[in-house]
Amino acid sequence: MEPEEIREGYLVKKGTVLNSWKAMWVVLSEDGVEFFKKKTDRSPKGMIPLKGATLVSPYQDFGKRTLVFKLTTEKKQDHFFQAAYLEEREFWVKDIKRAITCLQGGKKFARKSTRRSIRLAETINLTELYTLMKDQDDGVKELKLEQANRIFNHCFTGVTVVDWLISKEKARNRPEALMLAAGLLNEGFVQPAGDQAKDGAESGELTTFLDQTNALYYFADSGFFCEGYSSDEDVLVKEEFRGNIIKQGCLLKQGHRRKNWKVRKFILRDDPAFVHYYDPTKGDDPLGSIHLRGSVVTAVEFVPDAKKYDVDGNLFEIITSDEVHYFLQAATSEERKEWIKAIQAVSKSGK
Repeated sequence: MEPEEIREGYLVKKGTVLNSWKAMWVVLSEDGVEFFKKKTDRSPKGMIPLKGATLVSPYQDFGKRTLVFKLTTEKKQDHFFQAAYLEEREFWVKDIKRAITCLQGGKKFARKSTRRSIRLAETINLTELYTLMKDQDDGVKELKLEQANRIFNHCFTGVTVVDWLISKEKARNRPEALMLAAGLLNEGFVQPAGDQAKDGAESGELTTFLDQTNALYYFADSGFFCEGYSSDEDVLVKEEFRGNIIKQGCLLKQGHRRKNWKVRKFILRDDPAFVHYYDPTKGDDPLGSIHLRGSVVTAVEFVPDAKKYDVDGNLFEIITSDEVHYFLQAATSEERKEWIKAIQAVSKSGK
């Protein structure tokens, strides 16, 4: 029997020869991870066997390249993958770890299995804790704070996090709350914002999270942005970045000039209504943006020049109020529905 496919989607993978990062279509099965140059390719560029493999997440040895995990084969060959957003990385990591565990125990992969390693249980607990912290009514409040001639939007202090953990009985005392907060930071759920928090995160001390009023942090998938000068040469962020993140992930996008198709990471924000797209293999600077206020988005079955590039199925089109057409392709029909629904909602409600 053919191995069952467990998960598939776009991830950015580091090359083993040239060390360049490229977007790949990745398929996880019960006994291995295959990666393809394109989703439509029939033959994979490579296959990573999971028997005897180990996984490290998060893997933070690539500087500003975040959301990376490392998969090491039984023969000690390292493979590095980068997800588009936090939850996506967690889904891949959980399923790969479970597949490895099933192979070791000679069992069939089962999504509903309650047998988890201690490490996976810790990840799930932190995920649940992160969800509680982001609750709009009862979670950690995101504020606009000023520090060193800069304004930090959608952030909070280290003291605020520690106080919240104790008040919600998630920790018995400040040292225990500090260790929990450090776990959230190390797993990428919380990110350092100001210079003090960044210094603490890079200090190599036992706890990298600072219980201080001048240590600023933000949620990984929040609408955080900084205004003014910073040591990292941040610039004044445009109005279009102020909105909350509604949805994010990788899609195929047709170029306006060459009409070729490339994988792009998309981040959808509301109020104001914008979707920004990025090269998933590079930094955080967007390649472009689409103003969605008054736009129309619909599923389409045909796109000019799509066949030429072997692109077919799950297509949709965004037509802006200025009558600019954007053609995109989702990985599945369900994903296309989700993107269309989210964009429609934002285009009606956002500025």
